[in-house]
Amino acid sequence: MRTITLKIDDSISDKFLWLLAHFSKDEVKIIEQSIYVSDDEYLRGIEGMVQSIQEGRSESIDQGLTLDELDW
Repeated sequence: MRTITLKIDDSISDKFLWLLAHFSKDEVKIIEQSIYVSDDEYLRGIEGMVQSIQEGRSESIDQGLTLDELDW
């Protein structure tokens, strides 16, 4: 089974959900529904994120890490 994330225009949302309802639950499952927000709106909605970004901007570049130094 595959998972696909789509952004559906409000003008066809009801029609699209109607179409999906014609498949069995073994064929198509709606895992999550949400209203789309831009990356900027999403990040601003996380408590403390704006302050954290502002603090990070004031740090010296010497205190930063390169990608290969990160411990993923």
